Amino acid sequence: MERRGRDREESEFKEKLVSVNRVTKVVKGGRNFRFAALVVVGDEKGRVGCGMGKATEIPEAIRKAVDDAKKHLVRVAMKGASIPHESTGRYGTGKVLLLPAPEGTGVIAGGPARAVLELCGVKDIRTKSFGSSNPINMVKATLEGLRLLKSAEEVARLRGKTVEELLG
Repeated sequence: MERRGRDREESEFKEKLVSVNRVTKVVKGGRNFRFAALVVVGDEKGRVGCGMGKATEIPEAIRKAVDDAKKHLVRVAMKGASIPHESTGRYGTGKVLLLPAPEGTGVIAGGPARAVLELCGVKDIRTKSFGSSNPINMVKATLEGLRLLKSAEEVARLRGKTVEELLG
């Protein structure tokens, strides 16, 4: 009975494989190959996370990455199908600028950032990436930018005001 509940919980998340990297370790007997997988998981309702997994086989690396991603979920503040305000996420030398967009714009983002935004549930957004184009840095910078977003309700509560007072 408990098992069935866990399977249902896993199916609420969609997962997207962003990159697989073959890592070689040279040892006395030759070369050891391993695979590092970067996976993004999200429920398309404002929760998203990324994870890394390493193993000798690709499917095993992906499974480990999915488990890791589910442990590092971030809740994203959204305003309709877009984001409430502009935000910049930084990770390493990667930098991602997230800009809100009017309805119907779609997801304007490159590779790794697109995977995060689509699984997050954002439908209208513009992004620009600077610096490193390394998929790991891009995904983590995008997540950092999303994590920094605050809704008008949150800001009003923190300042002890109403949303009407805040927006004027």
